[in-house]
Amino acid sequence: MATILIIDDEAEMVRGLGDNLRFEGYQTIGATNGADGLRLALSEAPDLILLDVTMPQMSGWDVCRELRRKGIDVPVIMLTARGEEVDRVLGLELGADDYVTKPFSLRELLARVHAVLRRPGPRQKAEALAFGDVRIHLRGRQVFKAGREVRLTRKEFDLLRYLVEHPGEVLTRDRLLEEVWGYERFPTTRTVDAHVLRLRQKFEPDPERPAYILTVHGQGYRFAPPG
Repeated sequence: MATILIIDDEAEMVRGLGDNLRFEGYQTIGATNGADGLRLALSEAPDLILLDVTMPQMSGWDVCRELRRKGIDVPVIMLTARGEEVDRVLGLELGADDYVTKPFSLRELLARVHAVLRRPGPRQKAEALAFGDVRIHLRGRQVFKAGREVRLTRKEFDLLRYLVEHPGEVLTRDRLLEEVWGYERFPTTRTVDAHVLRLRQKFEPDPERPAYILTVHGQGYRFAPPG
């Protein structure tokens, strides 16, 4: 089920579009300003964004520009009262996939949503991994927990990514050293243990009794996805 993020400074528009899209079988999330919309786009990894252009403080163009700057390739349909060709061209140059001028018919918008989501290629989802309330954005190298960004060192991010990309596998300390560190600077497996401890402190509900990054005694670690 695709998730659609609606960003529009008219709360009634967000509610109305959300109701209709949910009736069509989509999941929806919404924001009434550009800053909140950008935060949700980064933390929730939606499949498509409906993005109003004219918003105070942070316009839809600014949101689209920032998403593309961060390497987030999620499809975007711009919603705007502007109908001039120059505005349509600007939106497309910033990386928008389509452009709908207000007022529009619901039927037209749904047809465009269906069409964009059917397009082939790797753009169906922002490049992200997830577990529990944690979202890992690979291109931007950002991690969010419950919508708030968690700062990680380069190796903490690399280790977390490797663990999550190999769910259920027993990963020995030697394998983690080879794959994540490449034996470049750290000759002992204690480095792995120290990094795992920090990841648990940042992401486990109870670091003393980890639910995600489990110890396999005598071998290494295993990532256990929820559910």
